[in-house]
Amino acid sequence: MMGAPGGGPFAGPSATQSSASAGLPFAGVPSEMQDGASEILKKEPVHPDPVFSFHRLVHRSSRLNLRSLFENRRAAALWGLFLLAVETITALLGPVLTQQGIDNGVMRQDRASLYRAVTLFAAIIVLNAITSFLRQRWNGTLGENIMYDVRLELFSHFQRMGLDWYTSEKSGVLLSRMTSDVEALTLLVNEGFVNLVIQALTVSIVTAVLFSYNPLLAILLLALVLPPLVVMTLWFRSVSERGYSDVRDRIAGVLADLSENLAGVRVIAALNRRRQNAESHRNVVGAYLDANLYTARAGAIYGPSTEGIGIAAQAIVLLVGGWMVVDGSLQVGELTAFVLFVNTFFAPIQQMVQLYNTYQQGQSGLTKIGDILATPPSILESETAIPLRPIQGQIEFKSVTFAYGDGPDVLQDINLSINEGETFAFVGPTGAGKSTIAKLITRFYDPISGSVSIDGQDLRDVQIESLRTQLGVVPQEPFLFHGTIRDNVAFAKSDASEEELEEAIAHVGLRETVDQLTDGINTLVHERGVSLSAGERQLLALARAFISRPRVLVLDEATSSLDLRSEAQIENVLDGLLEGRTAILIAHRLATAMKADRIAVIDKGQIIELGSHDELIGLGGRYSEMFDTWSSHSESGGPQPTDSQSD
Repeated sequence: MMGAPGGGPFAGPSATQSSASAGLPFAGVPSEMQDGASEILKKEPVHPDPVFSFHRLVHRSSRLNLRSLFENRRAAALWGLFLLAVETITALLGPVLTQQGIDNGVMRQDRASLYRAVTLFAAIIVLNAITSFLRQRWNGTLGENIMYDVRLELFSHFQRMGLDWYTSEKSGVLLSRMTSDVEALTLLVNEGFVNLVIQALTVSIVTAVLFSYNPLLAILLLALVLPPLVVMTLWFRSVSERGYSDVRDRIAGVLADLSENLAGVRVIAALNRRRQNAESHRNVVGAYLDANLYTARAGAIYGPSTEGIGIAAQAIVLLVGGWMVVDGSLQVGELTAFVLFVNTFFAPIQQMVQLYNTYQQGQSGLTKIGDILATPPSILESETAIPLRPIQGQIEFKSVTFAYGDGPDVLQDINLSINEGETFAFVGPTGAGKSTIAKLITRFYDPISGSVSIDGQDLRDVQIESLRTQLGVVPQEPFLFHGTIRDNVAFAKSDASEEELEEAIAHVGLRETVDQLTDGINTLVHERGVSLSAGERQLLALARAFISRPRVLVLDEATSSLDLRSEAQIENVLDGLLEGRTAILIAHRLATAMKADRIAVIDKGQIIELGSHDELIGLGGRYSEMFDTWSSHSESGGPQPTDSQSD
């Protein structure tokens, strides 16, 4: 097991051991052991190459809609519709059996016909209950499976999106897409869609039955009812569609504001902004309230209006049908069934009013989710991309120009070659483009023009996973996930053994610290690592990068936010981590840059100076000025300025 870098009892292994344990290229079997190694290899069994498959996440080519939700489960959906049809039909046989019982049993005083109608009625009730149970269970499972697919697809799309997309989207809005919008869609698929089909099927069947009883009375009913219903429905559809779209936007705003306030609660408390932020949030919630009240007012107009039309229709049917019974053109049982069916005709319409609200909310949520899924990632993997072979670490920039979005160029015509195994530092003022170079190496972004290559392979021509698995990245602000120290260190290599975990922790100098914790490596690290110091969080980030054995290590201002003691501890750790690797140091402090083999001074997106520390000092240029300023502050005991401060 590797020890911490440095001398004494914690002295590290030899260079050969370091190369082997760190995943560096094998230097070969010593000559005195060659014969023995050959004999051992002859006895080794022949193992076939492992067989595995990998399905790369592909961007959705079609627009997400209600129909596309059922594409992968058409057979299950058709069976659910069949059960739905049986349930609806059996529920509508009640008025028919009532008519048969009255006309053939009561009016003719035929007890056998009456008993037969009642027996069939009981059998239909049992069949309807069984079918309803099977339908609800089947369709409920189907709906949950569909939403499972949607959640996974949406989360997977979040994972494949580029960093530029996250800088333009609020985390609270994205959270609302995964929570409130998915929940609205769940309600639509599990309840709204099924009930909408039931009610639509009911209206269709009832209309056909009404015409079979008395076409004249059915035509009169529809002529009086349909025109006002159509007008009211078209109006409500237009109003509610606009209203529920606004509701989805407003709830996203509420969650975004809440997320931001929770993340910045320390700053809010420190600057005494609680009252002002509460007022601001009240305005955000008030806008959400207004959007809900708008849709509620529309429903309050539409619901009673359609209900009034239904009551008036029943009165008209009773009046006209009563005249027909008196005239002998309609039987009492037929009139009774007709009146019952009229009530059955309008009950679904009343239900559809409420279901339409559910539909609009779900459809609005579906639109919001669909907009995200239709957004293509900025970093796309080519269809012809090939796996990146094990890299040696030669990095080359050829005429690279880059800008964020429509902004000005951050990098301009960068030409640079970083040698295999070289420690290379970038220094310069804030905003000069240092971190952008690191993001291009890890292919978080692609250059507007020019190319970035590793070992002569353009990064746009290789599979992203094969690139990222060979890189180690340590950001300025290390992010630790809610879980144990073990989980966070093994994040880059989930199958890491116990020995590898212990080795990584020891190598970054955290062994003693971890041993002092109650649960050791299984100690819970709270969200964002708030239970650890800044230095401990950074050391854990280094251990996480180390355990994946990267050939190229990128440190993006990894020590700039630390105190001098923590910085010195991490600088000592870096001496061991950087050995034998290509290392990119985005240096905020010159003490870090001085460790590099070569240093590039970046200003206004261009390399203005390039060379070793001694060479740049000898030039007497920008770097020399920065170093002189840093040295004068060090000698005077004052704070050591950063390169950006000295520029």
